[in-house]
Amino acid sequence: MNPIKEQANAPVGWLVTGAGGMLGQDVLARLAAADEQVTALDRAALDLTDADAVRRALQRHRPAVVVNCAAWTAVDDAETREAEALAINGDGPAHLADACARTGAVLLHVSTDYVFAGDATTPYAEEAPTAPRSAYGRTKLAGEQAVLRTLPDRGYVVRTAWLYGAGGPNFVRTMIRLAGQRETLDVVDDQRGQPTWSADLAGLLYDLGRGALAGTAPAGVYHGTSSGETTWYGFTREIFRLLGTDPDRVRPTTSEAFVRPAPRPAYSVLGHERFAAAGIEPLRDWRAALTEAFPEIHRIHEKENPA
Repeated sequence: MNPIKEQANAPVGWLVTGAGGMLGQDVLARLAAADEQVTALDRAALDLTDADAVRRALQRHRPAVVVNCAAWTAVDDAETREAEALAINGDGPAHLADACARTGAVLLHVSTDYVFAGDATTPYAEEAPTAPRSAYGRTKLAGEQAVLRTLPDRGYVVRTAWLYGAGGPNFVRTMIRLAGQRETLDVVDDQRGQPTWSADLAGLLYDLGRGALAGTAPAGVYHGTSSGETTWYGFTREIFRLLGTDPDRVRPTTSEAFVRPAPRPAYSVLGHERFAAAGIEPLRDWRAALTEAFPEIHRIHEKENPA
């Protein structure tokens, strides 16, 4: 075999799917800051439900690491459109995993807390039994299983939850808007989780990818959420505090006041034990992250909603 040709075809750089989304944008920014070679593919550039298109994309770009930020995230719509959600959340990662198996790439696949039942009282460990209660959770679990089955040595599943950031619609931006429209706000206080800044998660994905390439981060499941925990009510009070308005304008209520088609997990707190094995620090406390993220998110809100 020609060693020069073999070297020329060796995987190099990163490929990001779902590059136009909130997390995808932050992953691209983190990779650019590290001066990494990156191929960015948004939904228009790559249809993950097309197995041939996925295979051709990886053969053409030959990435060393693929970060899958693409997903069907309309949780409630998935209840009546599960087949469509499954095509993106289940079949899409399966196609990526198959293509990575062919090219030798590492795959970092972003998943969700919805794969759990949400009825625990202590943080879910990475190996805790899964038991999704919604169509969305079932489709995301299918994607996880495909990645881990096809890439036992190069497949990484990173579960996250309560994600917010500057690059897309999310809870923080919604609460900023509602703070300017309503005198008081009723917010659920019986669901617990970990608000997670998408930029922090992007940094974690970068560290995990580097660890995978170096052989210091074992393949498998990781939990990419902030440290600490709160409720949506507590989260909103902190948003109001950062806005400089009275947190007491936020009033606690129960899930029964906001019935949705898809059941929400009552407990979405995830443990982070596996990062120790990879030599990677878990994400910081959610309050510290929100304090740093807030000025830019607020600036974008003000720009898009001038007085």
